Amino acid sequence: MSLTNTATRYGTVAKTLHWAVALGILAMFPLGFLASNAAYDTAEQLATKATLFSIHKTLGVTILVLAVIRIAWAVTQPKPVALHPERRAETFMAELVHWLLYGSLVLVPLSGWIEHAATEGFAPILWPFGQSLPFVPKSPELAEVFATIHYVLQWVMLGSVGLHVAGAVKHAVIDRDATLRRMWFGRTDAGAHPARRHGIAAPTGALATWALAFGVAAASGLFSHDTSAAPGPTPLRPALAEVESDWQVTEGTLGISVQQFGKTVEGSFADWTADIAFDDSEGTGQKGEVTVTISIPSLSLGSVTKQALGPEYFDAEQFTTATFTAPIARTEDGYVADGVLTLRGTEVPVTLPFTLDLADGTAQMEGTTTLDRRAFGMGETMTDPAQLGFDVQVSVNLTAARAGGS
Repeated sequence: MSLTNTATRYGTVAKTLHWAVALGILAMFPLGFLASNAAYDTAEQLATKATLFSIHKTLGVTILVLAVIRIAWAVTQPKPVALHPERRAETFMAELVHWLLYGSLVLVPLSGWIEHAATEGFAPILWPFGQSLPFVPKSPELAEVFATIHYVLQWVMLGSVGLHVAGAVKHAVIDRDATLRRMWFGRTDAGAHPARRHGIAAPTGALATWALAFGVAAASGLFSHDTSAAPGPTPLRPALAEVESDWQVTEGTLGISVQQFGKTVEGSFADWTADIAFDDSEGTGQKGEVTVTISIPSLSLGSVTKQALGPEYFDAEQFTTATFTAPIARTEDGYVADGVLTLRGTEVPVTLPFTLDLADGTAQMEGTTTLDRRAFGMGETMTDPAQLGFDVQVSVNLTAARAGGS
């Protein structure tokens, strides 16, 4: 059996790549469906969900590699002529579906890979390389865009696979010709025909189909909605009251990070206020007090944002804000805010050591502290720290100006 194509049949290389990719696609769709719809309320369920996603991602990257090899091989080989070239519409549709399949085999796994590389933490690819990609930053917004692209293109792929299978069945059952047999292993005599050259009509039609799919998706609003994995509506953000403070925060970040499946997942709260009373005089002792109010629904935590905002964790629909109130003291080693954090209706003592640089009525502050999520009743079913760490690191970085500029 020849390794290369001829005018009447496909070679062993093309057949092997065809059936390897076909088996991969048959596994990918149920894996993706099961992973997306699997529950994650307990540690065991989350581990199962992560495993399903990891297998789905790993198989997707494998299919991408095989698809690139297959396409490169296809464009360098003669294409066996259609057995019924006089059926022009049927022949064109067959070529169009082939190009849709070729493109989908690259674009679907590639968009999923970019989504994975732009997120942090959840469900790694099951080999060391490929967890990140060059020129792909860690960005929840970018991940959402490519999650939507992945979603749209998977339907184009599913439709193409359906049409491809339907065409093969027609040739085998109705036409009773050798179209399907010549893609199977073994010799097939399909008659002598001149080999065909690759034209541009079918790939042009494929491009138009993808453009139509994206146009329909955009018109349906898919690109304007949150596409993160966890179900449920996004909690409404409370309108935080204006703060008349002795020191006004001009810029800053309030971030958190946690270990999930051995990787650090980082996020931040977009909306928060700080009411600061502070005496910048020399000497140690109490120098003022601070009250920080945080809009919990403003949290962004990568691909697990909605899960984190759900009832098991921050419960943002019921507890929309958290507050940290503490006196500010200056010690021999620096500054410390030793107070109480109220989160999920639970009050927990929290100590926040920080550094402070003062110059010309402007203060720059940086501080970190570590919380135990279990103290607030968060993620009580997640009892394995290898899956979800108990410690949550909180980091504060802000610049504040003295009110009145004096």
